Amino acid sequence: MAESIYGIEVETIDGKTESLSQYKGKVLLVVNTASKCGFTPQYEGLEALYREFRDEGLMVLGFPCDQFGHQEPGSEEEIRDFCSTRFDVSFPMHSKVEVNGDGQHPIYAHLETEARGVLGSRTIKWNFTKFLVGRSGEVLARFGSVTKPEKLRARISQALAAK
Repeated sequence: MAESIYGIEVETIDGKTESLSQYKGKVLLVVNTASKCGFTPQYEGLEALYREFRDEGLMVLGFPCDQFGHQEPGSEEEIRDFCSTRFDVSFPMHSKVEVNGDGQHPIYAHLETEARGVLGSRTIKWNFTKFLVGRSGEVLARFGSVTKPEKLRARISQALAAK
């Protein structure tokens, strides 16, 4: 497991490999997403947060995941088109990942170790679990699927204000 979130590489939804080190100094909101989930309308709130705070240093990073009820069955191209046409998503989307189990992506191994869920659990329980990461790469908070993006506004503002 990576010592820092900045040592992790991810694949964009267009198939390019990138290092998360490019986000040093930014506040990150990392979310596992799905197109056919009851929480899918949260894309709208995530995009609104991104547009509101991106000039202050917020990056929303979407990671599609098909581990919960087969709610992200599409290809990367289908996911990208869905997000673009249905929710006008402009924040970075990535290739599908596994957030739990043997195929768990390193970003989720790191996040769940740094910020436990309810009753100290590590496992991601469902789509649209959100992790807030500070400018220095520290995981500040974890929010469950039921927490709507607009409820994170104050925490994001606080993280952005910390230099």
